[in-house]
Amino acid sequence: MTLHENEIPVDETLVRALLRAQRPEWAGLPLSPAGEGTDNTMYRLGDELLVRLPRTAGNGRSVRKEQEWLPRLAPLLSCPIPEPVHAGTPADVFPLAWSVHRWIDGDEAGPDTVHDWAAFGADLAAVVGELHRIDLMGATRADGLSWYRGGGLGPCDQWISTCLDDCRAIVGAELDIDTLERLWRGALALPEPDGPHVWLHGDLKPSNLLVRGGRLHAVIDFGGLSVGFPDAEHSTVWDLPPRARHAYWDALDLDDATWTRARAWAVAVGVSGISYYRHTFPAFVAECRARLQSILADAASRGTTPTTSRAQRSSCASPTMTPSGPRT
Repeated sequence: MTLHENEIPVDETLVRALLRAQRPEWAGLPLSPAGEGTDNTMYRLGDELLVRLPRTAGNGRSVRKEQEWLPRLAPLLSCPIPEPVHAGTPADVFPLAWSVHRWIDGDEAGPDTVHDWAAFGADLAAVVGELHRIDLMGATRADGLSWYRGGGLGPCDQWISTCLDDCRAIVGAELDIDTLERLWRGALALPEPDGPHVWLHGDLKPSNLLVRGGRLHAVIDFGGLSVGFPDAEHSTVWDLPPRARHAYWDALDLDDATWTRARAWAVAVGVSGISYYRHTFPAFVAECRARLQSILADAASRGTTPTTSRAQRSSCASPTMTPSGPRT
């Protein structure tokens, strides 16, 4: 599955060549596909390891970022996160940095794996709160830690406006794009966030949340790790059922402006995903459509402004685009 014009093809033969050259003790272990995202291709290596290879040069910079910061963040979080055990170096067969991580057992969050969505939302909020409270350890919003989702909405307006127009042509018959644009523009009219910068995961969607025993167990894929404002961090809760979403909001006690900006980020990632991947990644396009449908249903249930009180929410429980496109 090729998603980007500048993508570097990867297959099992290439992975084994890298292992023979750099970690020959692992080269004979069983190797099997373990998923493909928009930024990386993964292979399970034996029972305990995961090979993670970036699709593009830009994604390669994210791999180095994970290698540097995940070992420093892991001891400060109560849930498991990926543990790099080998920092792969560029080679003739693959000219980018790559990684081997420790395998984390778990299932993707979904209706067949989560037992209690309200508890799941509260658990996710606890992890987010922990991450956002970690000292920046000298990190700043610069270079590899300056991803667009940690900034303001304004710089993305021209790009997202184009994506909204694309979506009118692509999915306008099934989604109310005019309402989605109103939600986007309503958030743009708000003051930009002015709180302190924090650590951000950047992409807390269900496929990056692993479940064991029906509860949140681990958070994976820190390719979007950055430093910035937290609003976009909350946008992926529209990928979760309402009970999880309301429990998350209540646990973090988010104010109305943050809620509105987070929802706008959810709109942005949804429409940009449909626009960019409409010909190459139908599964992700379907994911984006589902997110936008959830946003519209939620907005219709409470009006397009977040004036619902915490008690009322609880009662509901019964980029500037990079060359590699929006992340999944």
